[in-house]
Amino acid sequence: MQKIAIVYSFNTMKTSKIAKRISDAFGKNAVEMVNVEDVTPKQFLKFDNLICGTATWFDGELPNHWDEFVPELEDMDLSGKKVALFGLGDQKGYPENFLDGMGILGDILEAQGATMVGFTSTEGYTFESSGAERGDQFIGLGIDFETQGSKNKERVNGWVEKLKLEFQ
Repeated sequence: MQKIAIVYSFNTMKTSKIAKRISDAFGKNAVEMVNVEDVTPKQFLKFDNLICGTATWFDGELPNHWDEFVPELEDMDLSGKKVALFGLGDQKGYPENFLDGMGILGDILEAQGATMVGFTSTEGYTFESSGAERGDQFIGLGIDFETQGSKNKERVNGWVEKLKLEFQ
């Protein structure tokens, strides 16, 4: 398997915790951590397998650190790239836009030709709507520290095992 990039903001506490947990689950030297706040298009494009992490801000928005990289993403050809997403949200506090940031990012990456992998079931979550929903699945791994933090380890480990197969 080729080296994998985990792209996220190093300045986000909860997203960073999940990124580290994902890295640990893949094993030593399997991934490279990349700060979205500093990433260049050249650096982003050097990976065939990417994991991108984002929270959902406010009422269903993409965080500034990703939003600022969107114009560059929209100029990229991501054909041949496999991309998995993980998103953080609060299904109890923001049930009407749970994981919308992940959905927004997924739409942008798909539009640029990326092959999305790492879909997960919506089962076990309670929310009104989500921009990350694709049928009965999320476009990536949904994380809710606020109401389901005890499930994070199990969800991450199961997701990484799935990604190990999908990234081949």
